[in-house]
Amino acid sequence: MSTEHGQKAVGNSFLTDTWVNLKRWTLRTIRSPFILMFSLLNPIIFLVMFSEVFGGIAGGALSQSIGGDVSYIAFLVPAISIQVALVSASTSGAGLIEDIESGMFEKAMVTPMYRTAMFLGKSLSEFIRIIVQISIILGVGYILLWLDTGGDPGQYIATGLFGVVGIILIGVLFSVWFMAFANIMALVTRDQESTMLSVTILQFPLLFMSSAFLPLESLPGWMQAVGSVNPLTYGIDAARAFMFNQDVMTVINVTAFDGIWNTLVPAIGVLAVLDVILGGVAVYFMSRATSAETQ
Repeated sequence: MSTEHGQKAVGNSFLTDTWVNLKRWTLRTIRSPFILMFSLLNPIIFLVMFSEVFGGIAGGALSQSIGGDVSYIAFLVPAISIQVALVSASTSGAGLIEDIESGMFEKAMVTPMYRTAMFLGKSLSEFIRIIVQISIILGVGYILLWLDTGGDPGQYIATGLFGVVGIILIGVLFSVWFMAFANIMALVTRDQESTMLSVTILQFPLLFMSSAFLPLESLPGWMQAVGSVNPLTYGIDAARAFMFNQDVMTVINVTAFDGIWNTLVPAIGVLAVLDVILGGVAVYFMSRATSAETQ
């Protein structure tokens, strides 16, 4: 009766199986407010504190990098949006560990359900959470900018609604590789503490050795070298291109396209390749786990 590696289950619909898993994981998230607060509170603190501490001293670096009179809050919001995606993706493995420890994972493996739908439903649930949280960050950023400018923030996101959607989608695209990494660690360690430690310990180096808080060229040489291969730099630059409606790529110099597309095309390309690689590794480990549980 069981299916393996996405083969058809008699009487089952792929969409129905996806919906069942999407609903289950979404309800689990709603019933676990700590996860929501954990993945949102820390980025909000970063947004508020860094905008206050560095807002007055980062103007020169921003003017050289982006040009014009750039608000540090507007510069920071895309970075914090990607940070939210990073932190939210890091909790993905914890949910899988809970299923493994409770025996739910083993039970799910012997049901007549599409394996692909099981993991797709889980991922879609996490994407929904990331979309909501990035939307909240964009709202908080606008409030901070409104307060900072005395109620006259001007045009917040230069590309308008297109930019809002773009920043959110970049956050989702960025989250895939780290979500895959978190699930890989969950399947390898099968221990919640080890999984959370492995993903948490990477977050701050990734964040600070990127273009998150200052333009990459303002960092020390060795940090620039790390930042040039840091996935956060590509995600942040892409989100920032939507925010300022200009080419802000700090790593790959592309001139074949027009305006923001000189940033978006290489950034999206790098993130997509990373997603495919880590996603493929995650599928491999999940397939091995499926085979082990159903034997």
